[in-house]
Amino acid sequence: MPTIPAVLVALLLGACGAPPELRQSTTPTAPVPTATGVPTPTSPTGTPSAPATLAPTPTGQAATPCRSGPSGDRVVSLLRGPARVLSRDVRVTVRTGPLCAEEWQYTVLQVTGHEELQVVTRGKPTDLELVTAGTDVCGVEVRTIAPSGIRTLACDGTPGA
Repeated sequence: MPTIPAVLVALLLGACGAPPELRQSTTPTAPVPTATGVPTPTSPTGTPSAPATLAPTPTGQAATPCRSGPSGDRVVSLLRGPARVLSRDVRVTVRTGPLCAEEWQYTVLQVTGHEELQVVTRGKPTDLELVTAGTDVCGVEVRTIAPSGIRTLACDGTPGA
C-alpha cells in the first residue's frame, strides 16, 4: 500500500494539470507581437552641430560673346605667358569665343599640329586667371562652380560649335 505522503503528492500534481503555457486552447487567439531585434532610433544627445556647408551652386546664365573682353588674343597671351601652356613658336587661331557668363570665359583655340585646345578662364579681362585648358576641360571646378553656360560648353557642348 502506498504511503500517504506519496499519494498526497500524486493527487496534488494530478489536480494541477498542465501549466498554462503548455495547455492547448480551443479558442483562436491573435498572435502576440514579439521583439524583432531592430533597434529603435534614438534622439541625438549633446549639442547640435553647425549646419552643413553647401558647395556653391552654378548659376543659370548662358554663355554669350564677351562684350567687354577679354579678346581671343588676351587668352592666347595668358596661355603663352604666365600659364606656360603654349610655346611662343606654335601657331594659334581663335576658333570660338571667348564666350562669357558672369566673370567666366570659354574659348576654343586651333593649334597647328595639335588637337583643338579648350580654355576656361575667369576674372576681369585685364586680370584673367586660367581655370583649365586642354581637350577635356570639364573638371571639378568647372562642374561645380562655373556658371551653367560655361559648364554646358565645357562639359556637354561640342567644341567649336
